[in-house]
Amino acid sequence: MDISVLQTYLHVVEEGSFAAAARRMGISKSLCSKNVSDLEATLGVRLLSRTTRSVTPSTAGSDYYRKVKNILTSLDEANEAIRSLSATPSGTLRLSAPTSYTMAILRPHMLRFMEEYPEVKLDAVLEDRVSDLSMEGLDAAIRIGWLADSSLVARHLHDICVFIVATPGYLEAHGTPMQPSDLSAHQCLHFSGLRGSRTWPFQDGDEMVHQKIEPVFSSNNIELIRAAALDGKGLALLPDHVVGADLEAGRLVRVLRSHATRRVPVHLVYPTRRNMSAALRAFIDFTAKVDWS
Repeated sequence: MDISVLQTYLHVVEEGSFAAAARRMGISKSLCSKNVSDLEATLGVRLLSRTTRSVTPSTAGSDYYRKVKNILTSLDEANEAIRSLSATPSGTLRLSAPTSYTMAILRPHMLRFMEEYPEVKLDAVLEDRVSDLSMEGLDAAIRIGWLADSSLVARHLHDICVFIVATPGYLEAHGTPMQPSDLSAHQCLHFSGLRGSRTWPFQDGDEMVHQKIEPVFSSNNIELIRAAALDGKGLALLPDHVVGADLEAGRLVRVLRSHATRRVPVHLVYPTRRNMSAALRAFIDFTAKVDWS
């Protein structure tokens, strides 16, 4: 059986649509659909349930996906093991990272990595949600914040500063909070990608405490939270690389300085050290040499 047909099926399941899978593979939507139809005809089983809005695997399709995923992963590992014998890392490296962080901090380092390893094909997937590396065919991801327990290997890269900010006009109209508990009386703009159920972290000596908030607005897009804060809609907890220029220009001001929020860690996470591709190993080694300051 043609491996590209199996890869097409995996991509359709992971992307949830034929169009997205076709774009990911660089083929036409019609060829993508034909590959899956031919596969179903060969197996004599319907693998996918199709509606006008979504494509989801059937029970048999989910089981087949897991088995084929393992087989193709083993094949990729075997290929990468051979490639790793070469002095020059090569192959594709599919990396997920938050959008604003990539544009403000990661971008120059990413470009330098491309210069140092021209044989590596870097596929950067920018998104603010927490991605599923296995289901989405990712080799690694940049995660901001405190990590949940998982089987992923995590390498700490650096820390970023986060501030609670608001416009001078909002503070003039609503007052300035003096302690974290005052946030209950304020309009809070919450980035929902922050780990924790509607809480903001504060440093209390050597411990971190989480203050409960009731957001008037939430979003998983950090730039949208920044825009709402700049429009005077409330207080927001945002990283320095997002609001640094706004603070310097006076468009936003920091509050609760005496209750400084904890520095937030940034990690590179990946599934396993076993049979790691040469491209991923090169990127891990590269990040260890980066000056993140």
